[in-house]
Amino acid sequence: MSQVQIQETQPDFIIRSRAALEDNHLQEALEKAGSGFVYKRQAATERIGNFEQLRDQARRVRARALQHLDLYLLHFEKKVQQAGGQVHWAETPAQMRELVIGLCQEQNAKTATKGKSMVGEEVDLNEALEAAGVEPQETDLGEYVLQLAHERPSHIVAPALHKTKAQVQSLFRDNHALGERALDEVADIVNEARAVIRDRFLQADVGITGANMLIAETGTAAIVTNEGNGDLTATLPRTHIITTSIDKIVPTWEDASAILRVLGRSATGQDITTYTSFFTGARSQRDKDGPDQFHIVLLDNRRSELLGSEYEEMLHCIRCGACMNHCPVYQAVGGHSYNSVYPGPMGAVLTPLLRNEEQDNQLPNASTFCGRCESVCPVRIPLPGLMRKLRDREQREAKHANASTLAVKLFCRLSRHPALYRKLTQFSLKLVSMVRGQKPRFKKLPLMSDWTQHRDFPAPDKGSFQSQWQQRQKGKK
Repeated sequence: MSQVQIQETQPDFIIRSRAALEDNHLQEALEKAGSGFVYKRQAATERIGNFEQLRDQARRVRARALQHLDLYLLHFEKKVQQAGGQVHWAETPAQMRELVIGLCQEQNAKTATKGKSMVGEEVDLNEALEAAGVEPQETDLGEYVLQLAHERPSHIVAPALHKTKAQVQSLFRDNHALGERALDEVADIVNEARAVIRDRFLQADVGITGANMLIAETGTAAIVTNEGNGDLTATLPRTHIITTSIDKIVPTWEDASAILRVLGRSATGQDITTYTSFFTGARSQRDKDGPDQFHIVLLDNRRSELLGSEYEEMLHCIRCGACMNHCPVYQAVGGHSYNSVYPGPMGAVLTPLLRNEEQDNQLPNASTFCGRCESVCPVRIPLPGLMRKLRDREQREAKHANASTLAVKLFCRLSRHPALYRKLTQFSLKLVSMVRGQKPRFKKLPLMSDWTQHRDFPAPDKGSFQSQWQQRQKGKK
């Protein structure tokens, strides 16, 4: 069974992670892609001298937008309507699916081209469209590859990051009846995908995209891409449907500019993405092209519950992916191990808050707490701190205490009694010293098999720090 198949059937993060570590194709893909994002971001931020100030500015924009979210959303709806568009409100994923399908059926749509939308993935939109008789056709290259492979994205910026070039070549040969041809170079693969996908834009009845930002000032939706598929999906079909979430709002164009200055640099190491597109309403009489109908479907899905809570800062996220690009856990096990649309550190916080399923409690524990995610976040989200809060919540709500919880409680009680703590420590060190003999480490330990299966356990010193300090002080006298 492949790592992706295990991801789809196994709810346990630890088991999925073990499968990921044993997947040679995945490890090859992660090794090639991992460092690239890191170096490109570093180079992009060093090219300008005020990136930290830009981060502060972007954070203030997000905070201000959330502080008055209701007012900005209502103003946004008003401006969309004035531009000939319509805003639809979806409280749950089921409501979003129902609204989008209804809009497609109003147009008697049989096909819908799709630009990348994480919210679309969040609500399982493709499956719903297929069940309703509308064929969803992905146009983002990574999403298209995954549609051929019948897999979920593993990264929010590079959805097919877990695929090797050889795997993509095999998918294209199996699904494109184009005879013998060379696919040895990346350019060959890209050109073939472009040729196959191009007809989709011309034949689609409906275009569905996501949105990186919603500008309340003018009712404008902003989309950033590097392939141009977003523009074609939005402008060629008769109807353009945007699926996004309520937290994407920003007050003004100036605020949108502040977000764009940190988004590309943090995501792909670009000063700005190749295509930065803005869409305001349906086609007017003076427009040469564009959709006749313009719809924006806004999803809540528990986001409004986070407003004013201790987790509100998670709504600042602009979906750049920098946290997962720098996360040692994500780089070791990939995105599918998280069993969520949102992987990595941001997903370890967001998924338990939005999905709220029991198995999601494992995700905040999948962290080394090295702090790299917070240090690179363009809007300074305190991800380690939020994960700690989720861990605390898990402990408070746990019906039964597990071994680790009991161990922590025992340690806390012992630490309140220094004399007893020192005596037990001295006894334990003597016992360990007798067992280890002259060995510097243990290859096996009772109750520690998960550790010693992959690495040795260092043997502790023969005395505690305090006892060694006292001996050293005596020696000085």
